[in-house]
Amino acid sequence: MAQKATIYKATIHLSDMDRNYYDTLQLTIAQHPSETDQRMMVRIIAFVLNAHENLQFGKGVSDEDEATIWQINYSEEIELWIELGQIDEKRIKKASNRAKQVKLYCYGSSVETWWKQIGNKLQQFESLSVEQFSTDTTEALTALINRTMEFQCSIQDGQLWLTAGDDTLLIETTTLK
Repeated sequence: MAQKATIYKATIHLSDMDRNYYDTLQLTIAQHPSETDQRMMVRIIAFVLNAHENLQFGKGVSDEDEATIWQINYSEEIELWIELGQIDEKRIKKASNRAKQVKLYCYGSSVETWWKQIGNKLQQFESLSVEQFSTDTTEALTALINRTMEFQCSIQDGQLWLTAGDDTLLIETTTLK
């Protein structure tokens, strides 16, 4: 019998002063059995960093034709395609051909090795930006996982401050491209 996805609920009170975007996000997150806690939390933070009324999660890790997170406008054009992890050039090319803007959020202990192998090849994609989460950040995020989560998020000057109960984390990324 196949394992089912684990469902999480997150309420996120967002104040993004960099983009003048303020909202309370009610997210339902389905964690596929093959998705790590680290990836799920990076997925939530990537959603928060790019919050928009048309932003939505894709179908998941098993669907090759959809982004992990994407923003589709009313004309069915893909405004933003977001991927997570250390994906291959072929997937980035596909995203770049379909979307106006592509963002890749990397995490994990092998990002530097992956970037040395693929970084030069990715320079050709003008609409692509690549950000890296530190391992310390992703480990701190996984410590906050509960089936029902509530976060206060404040973004200003490129810094994201996330508060959950008594815990406050500064979440920053390193720009690779």
